[in-house]
Amino acid sequence: MASNTKEGSGSGRLRFRDGIQQHYPDVLTPGALDALEALAGFNRKRRQIMHARITRRAARFKDGRRIGFLDPAAAIAGAGITVQQARAGQFDGSDIPHDLQCQWIQGTGPATRPRSTVEAGIRNVAYALLSGADGWMFDGEDALGQIDTMSLDNQRNLAIAFARKEPFLRIAENVAAEMNTWAEGFFGRKTIKDWKQQLDFTTRIFRPRGLHLDDRHICDGNGEGFSAAIVDTALYVANNHRTLRSQGRSIVLYLPKIQTAEEAALWNDILGGLEQHLGLAAGTVKVYVLVEQLEACYQLMEIRAALACRFAGFNTGRWDYINSVADALAWDKTFHNPNIDAITMTYGYMRVYEDRVRRAVNTPDRNGLFALWQGGMEPNIPVGSEKGVAEAMKRAVAGGQREQQAGASGKWVAHWKMVHIIRPIWEKAGAVNQLGRSFPSLTYAQEDADGLILLEPSPRTVRGARDLLSVALQYGNAFGRGFQAAALKPADFFGNDDVLYLMEDMATGEIRLSILWEWLNKQACFTEDDAASGVKAGDPLTPGFFDKMVVEEYEKLRRAQNRDVHDDSKNTTLPIALEIVERYVKNSFKAPWYVDLLNLNLNNHDLARARRRTEDYFAAFGRDGTRLTANPDINSRISNIGPVTRVH
Repeated sequence: MASNTKEGSGSGRLRFRDGIQQHYPDVLTPGALDALEALAGFNRKRRQIMHARITRRAARFKDGRRIGFLDPAAAIAGAGITVQQARAGQFDGSDIPHDLQCQWIQGTGPATRPRSTVEAGIRNVAYALLSGADGWMFDGEDALGQIDTMSLDNQRNLAIAFARKEPFLRIAENVAAEMNTWAEGFFGRKTIKDWKQQLDFTTRIFRPRGLHLDDRHICDGNGEGFSAAIVDTALYVANNHRTLRSQGRSIVLYLPKIQTAEEAALWNDILGGLEQHLGLAAGTVKVYVLVEQLEACYQLMEIRAALACRFAGFNTGRWDYINSVADALAWDKTFHNPNIDAITMTYGYMRVYEDRVRRAVNTPDRNGLFALWQGGMEPNIPVGSEKGVAEAMKRAVAGGQREQQAGASGKWVAHWKMVHIIRPIWEKAGAVNQLGRSFPSLTYAQEDADGLILLEPSPRTVRGARDLLSVALQYGNAFGRGFQAAALKPADFFGNDDVLYLMEDMATGEIRLSILWEWLNKQACFTEDDAASGVKAGDPLTPGFFDKMVVEEYEKLRRAQNRDVHDDSKNTTLPIALEIVERYVKNSFKAPWYVDLLNLNLNNHDLARARRRTEDYFAAFGRDGTRLTANPDINSRISNIGPVTRVH
């Protein structure tokens, strides 16, 4: 482990994994290293807040207590404002910058690929900026693989592309031709008229990793884990703020996995510290907040107020939110989610959650300013049989129409091919955004709290259990190979082109294991007979039947063709995914994050080592709530990254 030569801010010196400073001088620039040092002192506070998060979770489980609204008279830690003031809009919010005014469609995805050269990985950025999306969230979190040095490759490619340095323009010209060829076949027309002009259209947005994750290449001077959120944010802003501002663009982030207003206030302090260090005016960095956590939905106005002059809007992502509901009620033996495909945005607690978000953004601050609401993810990809694509696109358009009519200013898509399928919904409506639409004011009664965990009658089937298990196994395998965003579907539909692959990321992996854990450990009952398995309506998911499903679903993946399960994974990362999935679901207490166990086993193909690391994790968490989040291989040298890239 090498050390930076500069003293850290309140934490000793930051330490860097051997080799990364030599291989990434264009990412770990002097300016970026200075920014990291300036923010290093926030890591201690971050660790304290994450410890408090786990402590709250443990207390709720012990006491059988649900999440509730905050005391109106309470002060919001770190924000200098009371809960009641926040709810009443007594704070100074943010104007919406010019390049966020119209965000009908935002695409999401990373700026690199696993074990990729710059020329191969930067194609992702070209697809994004040529897609016609109003904004693109370049992902450093749920959709970005973390094997080897992918987080640094991601940063490198963004800096090259934003500054239009080679090889980006040459790659973009080729990608534009490929995209037009596809569009002519699908739409009967080109979607890119002037590729250089098209590159200017899309707003650049970045999502750093959440506060709960440690970086894989940098640790604190004392050897403890260092915040991945701070690393991602410091590198992105320090390396790109001059380029973005010289082009007249805003600096925009999506902040993930926030659970409380106190966490939002910490983010505000981190961003304020970064702005001050870089000589940027306060509030220069604008943020969306992903409402992915149940606890956050009880504190929406408080989170808005804590981020104040930099808050642009909320996003209603579906999958992580479902996971958080399941996790928050893991102690409640009566709370059983239905099949995952039944939990749409119009289902029970999801409907209430969406409604509270749109009411929160349409509550004015003291200056009469509102915020944006960006709708959820469309995971479909228009690849499959003619019938399958037609039916899936019909559902996708209907979902977009519902969100537009409900008040969303725009929507996410998980693949560039979906941009021109969904964007016309907002084009036809014509409104640049839907700021300030009239909705009832937020209320904070017991019935409001109850609505956020509202279950409604829906199926819970063997087919649903198999689908959860199959995709969870496939996702763990993909993650281990560096494909943290992957096109997946249950094994029983391999070869059936009428059933389309969906773009799945870490959030979808999390929820599948959460629901499986819930069904098994709470003995949730199936609602329908399943003749093939002999299960009757009213039968619970038993350990014996779960074990049987595991064997059967795993064997389907072992037998699958290379296009569905890569052959070179079947004796490497797939057995490790099986180990993690079984251990997680069958454990008597619920792990807070599937990603923790996957991160511990990145770049590892040794099943015995994976088993030891998994057991160590559960032992530590079961003992005192400690999450093992530091990279266990951080002292090893870097491999598989090729020669140093020189950018001119």
